[in-house]
Amino acid sequence: MLPIKQLPNSERPYEKLEMYGESTLSNAELLAIIIKTGTKEQTAVGLAQNILASNINDIRGLQQLTLKELQQIKGIGKVKAIQIKAVCELAKRMARPLNLQTVIKGPKDVADLLMEELRYEKREIVKLILLDTKNVVQKIVNIDIGNTNFVNINKTQIFEETIKIGMRKFILVHNHPSGDATPSKEDLKITKEIEQGAKILDLQMIDHIVIGDGKFHSILAIQMQDRKDEK
Repeated sequence: MLPIKQLPNSERPYEKLEMYGESTLSNAELLAIIIKTGTKEQTAVGLAQNILASNINDIRGLQQLTLKELQQIKGIGKVKAIQIKAVCELAKRMARPLNLQTVIKGPKDVADLLMEELRYEKREIVKLILLDTKNVVQKIVNIDIGNTNFVNINKTQIFEETIKIGMRKFILVHNHPSGDATPSKEDLKITKEIEQGAKILDLQMIDHIVIGDGKFHSILAIQMQDRKDEK
């Protein structure tokens, strides 16, 4: 394989982007620009192709690779791994809608707000969305980070964070790394406990949303349906 410097300008990632625009580059060529240099055996493009080949499904799989997993790919050291993870995080944040001034009208609004951030996470993450009286998002707080199938939801911290900034309404959100957004029995149980505790403190729990890979469930909607079925 020819070194990139010996390729025609039209085939070099940097020059190709400058001449024809970023949309003309392949995933491997874009990634090659990020990692900058290859190895003695491979060009940056070849190295990028190896990285992509290690993913599951498509380019989005990059977000699922940890620093350690990236460094296990031949030719990827700590610096290149950190560069890749930084770009993945930027892409995730750019895909996220603006948080503030977002009005929450229903579960889909919550999912739209946090889906791209949470759908590829390998650990369960609990987030608290604080709302004003008109259901406009005022702040989003990370409550806890767990492992692949469990996270401890701290009820006291939820109430303290809500009261601290003078809010009375909140929405709880957490993800399921499995991709299945179906609430567990524990999810339903803790939601009832938080809802009851909120009422005692004159707070309002608007919903508890579980996010999977492109899917979401509203625990409030499930509870309402259960109550209808009981009647």
